[in-house]
Amino acid sequence: MPLIRPSRDEDVAAITAIYRHHVLNSTGTFEIDPPTEADMASRRAEVLSKGFPYLVIEEGGRLMGFAYCNVFKPRAAYRFCAEDSIYLAPDAHRKGMGKALLAELCAQAERAGVRKFLAVIGDSANAGSIGVHTALGFSHVGVLKSCGWKFGRWLDIVMMEKPLGAGDSTAPQ
Repeated sequence: MPLIRPSRDEDVAAITAIYRHHVLNSTGTFEIDPPTEADMASRRAEVLSKGFPYLVIEEGGRLMGFAYCNVFKPRAAYRFCAEDSIYLAPDAHRKGMGKALLAELCAQAERAGVRKFLAVIGDSANAGSIGVHTALGFSHVGVLKSCGWKFGRWLDIVMMEKPLGAGDSTAPQ
């Protein structure tokens, strides 16, 4: 049974390797050059410094994926809105790990005060990410056409959203 837990410093190498695979082989991220372990450690520290969750999922002691959320935009009015990110090891797909990881990320983001969760999904053909977000109650809100160029082709961004907790039905605290 996979275990979902907060990430630790010693997870950064595995997190970096998983993300590197996605940068080099997929259109789920629009990064072209893989970040270093130091880059990923710095990014993780920045997420954690804001009180947001940065989770990993492991099975048999092996890290199989990671997920975190961060501010959608830096202006203060966006402070109750966050964007999720989730990446799985290549052999972790289609095993329910992404859904479990994203469900826990939603729960922890809500506890951190997030009222609106956004998915900014690279590539409108990214059926796996679109599917897992749909399964967890995210709604499709639009497509930004041809805004990324990777692997010699134009790529869309799919926008999805999910209210968390009271959503916009009450004023935040």
